[in-house]
Amino acid sequence: MFIQTESTPNPATLKFLPGQNVLDMGTADFPTADTATTSPLATRLFAVDGVTGVFFGIDFVTVTKSDEMEWDHLKPSLLGAIMEHFQSGQPVMGADHKATSGHAEHTGEDGAIVGQIKELLDSRVRPAVAQDGGDITFHGFDRGVVYLHMQGACAGCPSSTMTLKMGIENLLRHYIPEVTEVRPVA
Repeated sequence: MFIQTESTPNPATLKFLPGQNVLDMGTADFPTADTATTSPLATRLFAVDGVTGVFFGIDFVTVTKSDEMEWDHLKPSLLGAIMEHFQSGQPVMGADHKATSGHAEHTGEDGAIVGQIKELLDSRVRPAVAQDGGDITFHGFDRGVVYLHMQGACAGCPSSTMTLKMGIENLLRHYIPEVTEVRPVA
């Protein structure tokens, strides 16, 4: 098994490409070790000292490290953990995992606008940020303001504010006049 690695715009996050599907659909975010109990692979990665976050896409794994650790020391252990996991035959996610779109549900009078927002996110934004090892999902819409949740390499990325304001906000405002602003949620 050959696992490629790619840097991301977030220097604390590295993208691992195992050359096979990680998830059948959607994404899975594990911002802390406590949230990783539903995934044997995430649990294995959090066992490596210095790992502070794990994120799965369809064909990639991103790992976020603490500032004190260097990639030169972490990378071999992480490559070993990913390889061991896939060779073990264990599932990436536990049996109780349900794949979702990642977007928050929205009910109310703005349903048509929210549908357009989600469609633009799915067709234009999410594929681009997945290449950088992250994901951006819809969290809410209130009086012209779109709230988005950033995951994986996007969470805590130094360029994420610029991506939100200059990229995503401009895109949404161009296609959906009701959108006035985009803000991140924690």
